[in-house]
Amino acid sequence: MNEIATINATGVEVQSADTMPHSIEAEQQLLGAILTDNDIFDRIATLIRAEHFYDPVHKRIFEIAAARIAKNNLASPVTLKAFMADDEGLQELGGAAYLARLAASAVSTFAVRDYAQMIYDLAIRRDLIRLGRDISDQAAKVDVASEPREQIVAAEQKLYKLAEQGQAESGFQSFLRAVTEAVNVANAAYQREGGLAGISTGLIDMDKKLGGLHPSDLLILAGRPSMGKTSLATNIAFNVAKAYRKGARPDGSTGALEGGVVGFFSLEMSAEQLAGRILAEASEISSHKIRQGDMEEEEFRRFVQAAKDLEACPLYIDDTPALPISQVAARSRRLKRTHGLDLIIVDYLQLLRGTAENRVQEIAEISMGLKAIAKELNIPVIALSQLSRQVESREDKRPQLSDLRESGSIEQDADVVMFVFREEYYVEREKPGEHELDKMVDWQERMARLHAKAEVIIGKQRHGPIGTVELSFESQFTRFGNLVKPWQQGE
Repeated sequence: MNEIATINATGVEVQSADTMPHSIEAEQQLLGAILTDNDIFDRIATLIRAEHFYDPVHKRIFEIAAARIAKNNLASPVTLKAFMADDEGLQELGGAAYLARLAASAVSTFAVRDYAQMIYDLAIRRDLIRLGRDISDQAAKVDVASEPREQIVAAEQKLYKLAEQGQAESGFQSFLRAVTEAVNVANAAYQREGGLAGISTGLIDMDKKLGGLHPSDLLILAGRPSMGKTSLATNIAFNVAKAYRKGARPDGSTGALEGGVVGFFSLEMSAEQLAGRILAEASEISSHKIRQGDMEEEEFRRFVQAAKDLEACPLYIDDTPALPISQVAARSRRLKRTHGLDLIIVDYLQLLRGTAENRVQEIAEISMGLKAIAKELNIPVIALSQLSRQVESREDKRPQLSDLRESGSIEQDADVVMFVFREEYYVEREKPGEHELDKMVDWQERMARLHAKAEVIIGKQRHGPIGTVELSFESQFTRFGNLVKPWQQGE
């Protein structure tokens, strides 16, 4: 037995067994207002499109009106009549007289945004109902080729796309508002006595060069294998999470005053391996010893104490392999909603998946997606990246922007591009034979000079200088630190 659709107090026709949520009255009011005053179209164009209309005739009226207004032509009942003379749906509603009735019945123009929002919201509800039915139908089909896990991922991706549509464009904002926000950022740095506008990495010289990690920035951290990309990323993640202090901000909101909540997408290493690296750094015990279980009693106590201290650290690790970029966005949103989120780290970019078939286009989609996440959630995103092998063929092994692997879009989308470089790694492999005494002496001198030192080369920075930051590197603890300069020895 079919139920009859009912209209609720707001004039919205609610779903029955045969209909989907819609409001014919809201569609008529909006179209009537547009046909009466074409300037109204600009106020709702960023929110609503033709496909959001439930009635097919209303959809065609909106399409033709939008096309004419876009060309600076008049869209009125008279001008639309010529384009819809043969429209069977319009003929059933009364033909040209229906267009005239729409314009005549438009009660008020000030409420058009509300009507547009109602039409949009009902369209999204219809999409959700269709998506729910699709999920139900797919789940009901017991098919060997269609695993439940795959269905869940596909459903999440469709929901993500639906959620993305829900973000009406912010459009232009006044210069006064933009200036106020810029002053607030400068004030935050000033209040820290000339410190940072962004989140501290825990590495003094890097902070001075970057000014901290800024909200909405995409930072690329690139390097060849064994240079220490992941180690530096885990060090930064640990430093930020360890410094986390929550409280009331100057703007009245509640959030991180120092440090922050960190989301770490580890596509290469498991969560346990990553935690092992962080524990090695915190406890100052060799990661090799931790893996082997070859610890003395005092070291083991230190290890357990470090683990207890880290329990409260707001560091969240997702080690799902081959994640689609849409999933990174969806999971980041979920983490921000449930625990808060101040920094995302992705290890590493080339292991994410996009939808494009061409690899270069896929990497471009991923880098644009990461930048979009940074802007949407208003947090810094650090993405690790591989470098091409052409570095190895040069005499000077220091990386350059042109070495970024697979796509120039990484360089374009990034606000900061940094390269990790340890010359010690290459010099160590140039060790001469024992009989070449002169060469051996030179090699030992170079090794002594380069030992436990690393460079972070800032090859691009939108908001500041480029250059090189020198860091210390303790390989046994996989830890980067602040390098004491010769003139600082006595301090």
